[in-house]
Order: sequence, then C-alpha cells, then structure tokens
Amino acid sequence: MSDGQTYESSTAGATTEPTAEAAGEAAGGATAGARNYTIESLDTGLRLMRLFLVHDTVTVSGAAALLGVGRSTAHRVLSTLEGRGFAVRDPSGRGYETGPELLRLGRPAGLGAALRARWGAVLDDAVRRTGETVESVALVEDRVLVTDGRESGQPVRVSLETDRVRPAHATAAGKVLLSRLTAEQVRALYPREELPAATSRTLRSRAALLAELAEVRELGRAFDRGESVPGLHAVAVPLAGPGRRDRLALSASAPADRGGDAALAERAGQLRRSASLPGPGPGPGPGPGVR
Repeated sequence: MSDGQTYESSTAGATTEPTAEAAGEAAGGATAGARNYTIESLDTGLRLMRLFLVHDTVTVSGAAALLGVGRSTAHRVLSTLEGRGFAVRDPSGRGYETGPELLRLGRPAGLGAALRARWGAVLDDAVRRTGETVESVALVEDRVLVTDGRESGQPVRVSLETDRVRPAHATAAGKVLLSRLTAEQVRALYPREELPAATSRTLRSRAALLAELAEVRELGRAFDRGESVPGLHAVAVPLAGPGRRDRLALSASAPADRGGDAALAERAGQLRRSASLPGPGPGPGPGPGVR
C-alpha cells in the first residue's frame, strides 16, 4: 500500500512456486520444511493477500509474476478474495485493491456490534447537533475505515457509506487519528516523502502532513476541505474508547457550500459535546479551544 502504483506484467509463469525474490518476500519467509505441510491453494491465497501490504493495486498478471503462478491461478484467487470481500476492483477495473474484510483483520479491537451499539447515542446526538452526516472512523495502518454513522436529513447531503476506506492523510478523521501517533510512528506509516493525492487539494508531502498534525494536536480537531472528495468538507474530533486500541474519530461531513471554516469550527464544538456523552469509555473531555 505504500507506493500507490499499479503493477502490471505480461509474465505468466506456469509453475506454482515463487520464481522471484519478491515472491519469496510475499510468502513471508516460509521455509522449505514448512511447505511440506501447506495446502497449495491456501498458501497462494495467503501470499497474494500479503501483496496488499505493499501494493495499493494488484493486477492479475502482476500477481502471477510476483507469486510465480499462472494467470488463471492468480485470477481465480483474486476472484475468490473479491467474492469474500477481501479484495475490491479498483476504479479502472484493471486491478484489485484491499477490501473491507481484509481491513477488518487488522483494525483495532472492540469495533464489533456491541461497541457500535453503545456509540449509537453519541452518533444520534452528533447528527442532531450538526444537522450533517456524521461518522465514527477507525485508523487501519495508513487508511481510515468508517465503522458507523448517521446520515443527514437535509435534501442535499453527504451519503453515509459504512465500511468505506479512504487515505488517512486526506481526511479530517484520519488526521485526528494520525495526530495521536508519534512523529516516528507516522514516518513508519509513510516511509516516502511524497504522498498520494486523492484530489488536487490533498497534502502531497510527509513534511506538510507532520506540520498539520502538530496543529491538530494543539487544536483538538482537523479539517478536510475537499482533500478526500471534491466538494466535500469535513471536520473531526477524537472519540475515546475503553482502551488505546479503541480510539476512534467522530466526523461531520457536508457539501462545500455548507462547509466554510466558520461552519466547520462551530461543528467541531458540537462534535466535542456529543463525544463527551457517556459511551464505552471515558470521553475526550471538552478539548482545546477552536480557532
């Protein structure tokens, strides 16, 4: 997921064992002895899933080349992963991206149905206060996952899409969650200085991201002014859970014409009041002032 490139290759190997160094890495360093006890199709599926750790998009021919399998095998495995929600088609239709089920495997603990039900009152209060679509959001590596939310009742509104995945550095909720990491942890998530752009307004460098995260820590809120989706403006604040791994963000999103800085700042205060309601754990408190 780190380099944002689409990997395409015309190579179509006929063997079922890795034929390249990259395939060995994707296999996770499995030993020859361990392979005597593996189920070949399952092993191929697991190695292919590992490719999503280092590639944003994986194509059939690219997977075949990296894993040293035939194109038909790679296609069957990717289709199976897609059918189970572990992979989804990318916007071009030529490759596959990480699916919601694969993201769930690595997401923080405590985001099941019981915890979501206990956060329901917070989301109900937030949509009532802001009048806009609100979401609870979790950080999964360098991406954010919408875990739950409430949709605005206004005629023109942002649609609620639970299980939607977006780049963390391009969203208000993602920046709030990233701000709770150390600078070293952020650098580990973003080993390259250049960041992928979701829109023309997305932060493009790690240095710019670190600078904005310092401001988010100070203010206790983050803005998204068309950085993740053109025409969508959002604000987010921390939403504490019962433990460190259960940290979420509470966000409110609106069309750009209702998302000026003054409106976003006002909603930050409204979200803080909602987030302070009794929930699964201690709330984040009133938070720092909004400027």
